[in-house]
Amino acid sequence: MITLKDILYKVAIEAVKGSTEMPVRNIDFDSRKIQENDVFVAIRGTVSDGHEFVEKAINLGAIAIVCDTFPEIIVTGITYIKVKDTNAALAFMASNFYDNPSSKLQLVGITGTNGKTTIASLLYQLFKKAGYKVGLLSTVKIMVDAIEHKATHTTPDSLTINFYLNEMIEAGCDYCFMEVSSHGVHQKRTEGLQFAGGVFTNLSHDHLDYHPTFSEYRDVKKSFFDHLSKSAFALTNVDDKNGLVMLQNTNAKKLSYALKTYADFKAQILENQLSGLLLKINENEVWVRLIGTFNAYNLLAIYGTAVELGLEKLEVLRLLSELESVSGRFQFIVSNEQITAIVDYAHTPDALENVLNTINDIRTKNEQLITIVGCGGDRDKTKRPIMANIATTLSDKVIITSDNPRTEDPKTIIAEMEAGVEPQNFKKALSIEDRKQAIKTACQLANANDIILIAGKGHETYQEIQGVRYDFDDMQTVKEILEQLNK
Repeated sequence: MITLKDILYKVAIEAVKGSTEMPVRNIDFDSRKIQENDVFVAIRGTVSDGHEFVEKAINLGAIAIVCDTFPEIIVTGITYIKVKDTNAALAFMASNFYDNPSSKLQLVGITGTNGKTTIASLLYQLFKKAGYKVGLLSTVKIMVDAIEHKATHTTPDSLTINFYLNEMIEAGCDYCFMEVSSHGVHQKRTEGLQFAGGVFTNLSHDHLDYHPTFSEYRDVKKSFFDHLSKSAFALTNVDDKNGLVMLQNTNAKKLSYALKTYADFKAQILENQLSGLLLKINENEVWVRLIGTFNAYNLLAIYGTAVELGLEKLEVLRLLSELESVSGRFQFIVSNEQITAIVDYAHTPDALENVLNTINDIRTKNEQLITIVGCGGDRDKTKRPIMANIATTLSDKVIITSDNPRTEDPKTIIAEMEAGVEPQNFKKALSIEDRKQAIKTACQLANANDIILIAGKGHETYQEIQGVRYDFDDMQTVKEILEQLNK
């Protein structure tokens, strides 16, 4: 059995009270899950402080406590480990507990504001098609080769990450593709992991409810690349003004991709249609089923990653042509009345602008573009007027509605969005709080060949209102409404 001493390897320890030689059953940072012979790690979270639950953990059977401050009462027979940062300590301990699973496969982390889910999911899909056993850690789901598990965070806690990486090793996986969020990096969830590579997509306005400034948000992303080893690769989008910033202090092999500037992996869009894209990647042409400039960037990142991981270039191009869009990412249906409904996760100003520009590039302008958009509650408020402005500028009609209001009043969120609508666009916009009614109204306003974009929730199958989750699926809802209206 593994001992406490074993799992403390690489942890920045400041002081120890008691023995570290005892065997350990498990580690946890949730005091409610502690059992006999467990180690409790006290984490200072945004909602609660684990240091307040040390006594409870001991009463439940914890034999060791990892903390950043020793408690006032020291219980005889219990080992106390004082560390500089309990988040970082938990990450290293989790990695040690599961025998460092990230070192036994090729782990690639994808970070940036937009595109993480698409790139990670499509890399998983591509390597599966290439015949490998593959893992995926994404916002949408966790995959241990062919077995699916529910995802709760973009980047899970370090115990969950290492648990599933270990499951992947036991399942014989060769690769794992993982979304790396700024929250995950800032909270040290990726510490102790051995990455074979890192990919940077882009950086735009998001998570400023969590990060006090945009520069901190950028620097947290950058720190992920700062920690990559010499044996890893760092692939960055140099068309993004922050792309080269990510490479400034990395020891990894530096690689670039771009549509507009010189790069190691370069693409040109030859055709952009609702049925797909014709791309020229480096010197070869490939037809893909995904659409839009933003997906051209995603596919280029996927191509570069696959080639760097050792796949043959022409084989990668063949596999790119077989990839299918990710759930809630520019998913579309066409009704019997020839109304096109598109569901996309676009929940940041940049993502919304990308999707609307893509639709406007493809459309003939003889049809209406009707956009349904909302903003989440208890999140970055500064993007609300910006998103409403983008939607009303780039659409023919806009319905501002509820997204996941969480604990906020939806009317307040909608009012803050409305403030961003410029006077010349007032006539384009209406507000409907009920999301289903908003979708129904858009469908009623649409004529043959019109396009409806439902933005913000994508793959999510719920609405969160006053802390309660209600079943709600944008794609399912618009399908049902269009079918009803066609009868």
